Amino acid sequence: MDRSERFYKIERLLKERKLVSFTDFKKELGMSAASVKRDLAYMRDRYNAPIEYDREAKGYRFVTPGTGPRYELPGLWFNASEVLALLTTLRMLGELQPGMLDGQTEPLRERLRAILGSGDHSPAEVEKRIRLFQPERRAGDPQHFGIAASAVLRRTQLWIRHYNRARDEETERDVSPQRLVNYRGTWYLDAWCHLRKDLRSFALDAIREARLLDAKAKEVPDAELDAHLAAGYGIFAGKKVEWATLRFTPQAARWVAAESWHPNQRSRLEPDGSYVLELPYSEPRELVMDILRHGADVEVLAPPALRQHVAEALREGAKRY
Repeated sequence: MDRSERFYKIERLLKERKLVSFTDFKKELGMSAASVKRDLAYMRDRYNAPIEYDREAKGYRFVTPGTGPRYELPGLWFNASEVLALLTTLRMLGELQPGMLDGQTEPLRERLRAILGSGDHSPAEVEKRIRLFQPERRAGDPQHFGIAASAVLRRTQLWIRHYNRARDEETERDVSPQRLVNYRGTWYLDAWCHLRKDLRSFALDAIREARLLDAKAKEVPDAELDAHLAAGYGIFAGKKVEWATLRFTPQAARWVAAESWHPNQRSRLEPDGSYVLELPYSEPRELVMDILRHGADVEVLAPPALRQHVAEALREGAKRY
């Protein structure tokens, strides 16, 4: 524990316990008597900490500050494990979408590096050893992330020129941003579309142009957002929900049984070791892609329309071989 971290622990002990004995300080800080005395004296002399020793109660306490400079510990401090956790999180955010958050997170990353100093695990070691690899990630314009985030937090409308890959066309529309979601390494903007008069999810990498508007954003209750956008499987959700029933082979079950495909999924292991998964979906395209990923190790049991959709996709794929 470095000195600055000890100062914050001393402060926390005094605030939580109101009265702290010298013996408790030594035990909690893991320090010698001389070191504890030096730290207490340093906090009083350098930071104007209103710490006094109560001879009758036989302990240290905070008292009412006197005249003079205000007591305040410098900077923002974390212990080593907290700094490592923050550095790891920043590293993962940077790799989720390179460039999008660099300008915002780099100053914090530099401060955390300085705090960690020469600890057991250097910042360089953290960034070298911890990686997040997402091969299917789609890159977007970092500027659009900043504009979308500003609209979400300011609660203002946003004008976007959006490219629809399915129809190979661009549309211009005003939207009321509700939230930003990172799904499978890609950022999406959940918003009320004033053109379609309904909720939509827009992939940020498909936004060709964006600008903030002065108009106040339409507010959509969280319950309505979740009902529309989180009821079905994946990012392509909607109000009309059906349930898919999938059966995986015993071999595939060793992996799939540990996966979470949807918060409301139902599952069971069969006597032969196969795994049956039931989950809601609204639009089948993403679910079909994930089903096809498992090839011959999965069978769609229901509904018939989804089973037919997967069968047709498999037949079309087989024609290419």
